[in-house]
Amino acid sequence: MAQKIILETKDLEKDFGGLRAVRKVSFALRHGEIRSIIGPNGAGKTTFFNLLSGRLQPSAGSIFYQGRNIAGLPQHKICRLGVAKSHQITSIFPKLTVFENVRLSAQMRVTRNNFWSRSQSLRQVNERALEILNEVGMLAKKDIMAGNLPHGDQRYLDIAIAMATEPQILLLDEPTAGMTPAETVEMVLFVQKLAKTLTIALIEHDMGVVMHISHYITVLHNGAILAEGAPEEIHCNQEVQRVYLGGH
Repeated sequence: MAQKIILETKDLEKDFGGLRAVRKVSFALRHGEIRSIIGPNGAGKTTFFNLLSGRLQPSAGSIFYQGRNIAGLPQHKICRLGVAKSHQITSIFPKLTVFENVRLSAQMRVTRNNFWSRSQSLRQVNERALEILNEVGMLAKKDIMAGNLPHGDQRYLDIAIAMATEPQILLLDEPTAGMTPAETVEMVLFVQKLAKTLTIALIEHDMGVVMHISHYITVLHNGAILAEGAPEEIHCNQEVQRVYLGGH
């Protein structure tokens, strides 16, 4: 793809005491791309995502979003700039309704420093929350308590919460985890639909999903990039086969 680079890292590193979880990762995500990040357990995938989203601060290196170095910025500022992350374990508010969860996220985006504006007066926030719920197929479930949703629906709600921040890039951490085969197919179709308007990077263990959905794949091993390429290149890469795909 000859699209413009929207997110880039240079020699990115993260240390936890004596453990280096991310090692000199230089990575470029292009506008409109679906990029899968794969690798064995402990490869540094989630740590890398947490660095991109601002949940963790890098030990060294740079992160550029649309040409601006965002390394070291707090998570809420990176989110406001346009990089949102869903979670491997959903981060919903279980005692709020589906609608209230999404509205709260949309309200944080619109009201900024005026968080305590009366929610009923924020018509545009309410309307946007309903639009997002419609986009993710959950409008009919808007009044259900989030904690009462089945696992698959909680995954969609978590993505809806991220979408309410109006991102340019969506980081999806194992979106199909715990789903049935039928639910996985639906999620793949949903991610492909999102990719029409968003740039998407995802961590995913289901290699069938990875090979089907990805424009490009980055393979991490021991915190470093082992290989990058189109799905067919990664599938045929002998080193990737040896350290990761051989068990699949």
